[in-house]
Amino acid sequence: MSNKNISALSSASTPLSGSEIVPINQSGVTDSVSVANLTAGRSVSASDYTASTGNFVPATAGQGINFTANSHAPGSTSKLLNDYEEGTWTPGFATWTTAPTQVIYNKYTKVGRLVTLNCLNRGGTTIAGNTITGLPFTPALQGSAAFITLLTGTPATIPGSVDGATASIQNLGASVFGTQYWTFSVSYSV
Repeated sequence: MSNKNISALSSASTPLSGSEIVPINQSGVTDSVSVANLTAGRSVSASDYTASTGNFVPATAGQGINFTANSHAPGSTSKLLNDYEEGTWTPGFATWTTAPTQVIYNKYTKVGRLVTLNCLNRGGTTIAGNTITGLPFTPALQGSAAFITLLTGTPATIPGSVDGATASIQNLGASVFGTQYWTFSVSYSV
């Protein structure tokens, strides 16, 4: 068999199984090794890697991008980014005097343990203490929220808080939205 560069070999229709034998010549001595022995226990590393097509997909749940090479603050417990998700959620307005007439845009983004909700609605009437339910993830702690009406002379801020025990936004202030469009954005930890 004549020597060939790997690039000169004809393409195979099936991937290597690991049992194939490859001849190796070093310092005039020819020996052979299996493909599995050439690659066993080897990890691929690169200083930069660009995916020209497709996505980077971890093969195992809980794996992701590890930032351990970066310096960290005292008390740091993890440097692994292993979760990202986007989606829609359905807010509940059961305790409201009048529910919104339109639920237009209700999206969430989850990066690691941080969830951000964005919501655009029209109409509705709330009294002090009303809630918004249906959060896509149960909050780990309490947090704060701000509700801002749109299309008015002066936007009004209505305070509320994220409640981990009931997975809802609680203690809203009183407001009559009428036919106005209103929006809020809430970030909380899970």
